[in-house]
Amino acid sequence: MTVVYTTAVKNARLDAVVTQIGATGVLEVGTTGMGTVLFSVTLNNPAGTSSGGVLTFSGFPKATTASASGTAAAGRIRTATGGTDIVTGLSVGTSSADIIVNTTTVATSDPVSVTSATITHAA
Repeated sequence: MTVVYTTAVKNARLDAVVTQIGATGVLEVGTTGMGTVLFSVTLNNPAGTSSGGVLTFSGFPKATTASASGTAAAGRIRTATGGTDIVTGLSVGTSSADIIVNTTTVATSDPVSVTSATITHAA
């Protein structure tokens, strides 16, 4: 049997993610499996708000410059101090993904933009 959480519990769990991100959260976008980090953006403090079982990150769009070349395919959220992973396995794309970017084809020194970022709680 599949476990199903109430919306209130989903929101509380996502709020715990925001707490863990803290004041120094960084969103990194990289190649498949995060083999190469292509670029990163600093998250707001607090990083976002949860409603309806969805954590929506605040302050987007955010622009930055790519530090490497490759195809953007994965994302993670880390603390800037210590580089501790908080969330991994985020999808990246130009639509229908956790992290929406202006392009998935990235070259070093290219301007890139993260349009939005969300995490939807499963069941």
